[in-house]
Amino acid sequence: MLRRMMLAVALVLAGLAPLAAHGPTPQRAEERVTIAASPDKVWALLASFGAIGDWHPLVKKVSATGGNAAGAERVLTLEKGEITEGLDEIDPAERRLSYRLGKENAEAFPVSFYTAAIEVKPSGGGSEVVWDARFYRADTTNEPPEGRDDAAAIAAMTDFIKQGLEGLRSKAGGQ
Repeated sequence: MLRRMMLAVALVLAGLAPLAAHGPTPQRAEERVTIAASPDKVWALLASFGAIGDWHPLVKKVSATGGNAAGAERVLTLEKGEITEGLDEIDPAERRLSYRLGKENAEAFPVSFYTAAIEVKPSGGGSEVVWDARFYRADTTNEPPEGRDDAAAIAAMTDFIKQGLEGLRSKAGGQ
């Protein structure tokens, strides 16, 4: 009987062990903006994967290779360094592109990985642009330091998306 109880306790404790070693959880940021310009005009700004520097105020410089085909890459120079992104898919019919972080730089952007998609939809006489990202914080240990934690990752990604959408709206000539 004692042996069975000890075995039962051991099994319960073994089942709890994974709960203590959980690591990071995926985070999400989604923003949208309405632009008083046609979807085709807005899409023309987004459709070139390497042209993000033409409309995103936080991107200081862009170096792109591979054109607009899946697997293309762009290196974004931000205020605190460079990150590399890879194009997963571009769908002109749906006015949608998706991409991911290819090479991280937690000093430049406090995330360890992300995937994102930008889509342009008709809205009234203009467009609605939806930018959605899923990501992990820069430090994936159980106790990340401030600046590399979920809060820093969420703040940085949300700010990047919001500023990008405002830059896109300004460049498209919409209000």
